[in-house]
Amino acid sequence: MDMSFANQLFCAVYLARHGQALEKRVHGVPQEIDSEVARLKLAAMDIAIDELTPEQREYLASWEEGT
Repeated sequence: MDMSFANQLFCAVYLARHGQALEKRVHGVPQEIDSEVARLKLAAMDIAIDELTPEQREYLASWEEGT
């Protein structure tokens, strides 16, 4: 339930800041908000998510054959 309320709060703040620029339709929760709520919940549980190293990001972004 806490994650649901956190998502609602972050979305309300997002709408207050960016609502005028949004098209008038139903929007999903922005990925950055979902990720931040998940990170905060995991941090509260003393759990961390691994992050990619710069080398891993470079590899994933490459398109050359054999990578």
